[in-house]
Amino acid sequence: MRKILFFFAVPLFLYSCKPAKQEQGHNLNYFDLKGYFEKEALRLKTNNPIITKTVMVNGNSETRQMRLDDWTKEFAVFTDVDINRSAWAGLFSIQKNNERELYASAEEKVPVKEVLILKKDNKPYGIQILVKNTNMLYSSSDTLSYYPDSLYRIKKKQHIKLLSEKNYSITGKFN
Repeated sequence: MRKILFFFAVPLFLYSCKPAKQEQGHNLNYFDLKGYFEKEALRLKTNNPIITKTVMVNGNSETRQMRLDDWTKEFAVFTDVDINRSAWAGLFSIQKNNERELYASAEEKVPVKEVLILKKDNKPYGIQILVKNTNMLYSSSDTLSYYPDSLYRIKKKQHIKLLSEKNYSITGKFN
């Protein structure tokens, strides 16, 4: 009995030790937003630009000039919009030409509704993303914009039933 248990337990244990998600073999059906922003974070960490960052909550704002220590953290909201998730394969319509790529989904289970990549000389010069989440108690709408070495903006509109609507905005302008 122990031999039979050992025979089944060891392969099960070894199988469970393998990583759940293999990023290297990950198929990219759409534009690689996650990879793009990871590369941008590394590039900006090296360049260490000064930015003018404005944070606004419900009309109250604060602005500061600064150098960011952690671009990966700053771009987290952008990298979280990984449209290449295996569960979302085939759920985006694609419209491409030399100047732009548009990925759109009307699927209810996909919160990312649009990703627009503006291109010049086959390189992105602008990215705009629309994310919407809705359920019976909560709705939110995020508009994310990024223009390399110029500006990034995160705008969020959030409404929780029985509470007033909240609007957030983070804008970083490169100096």
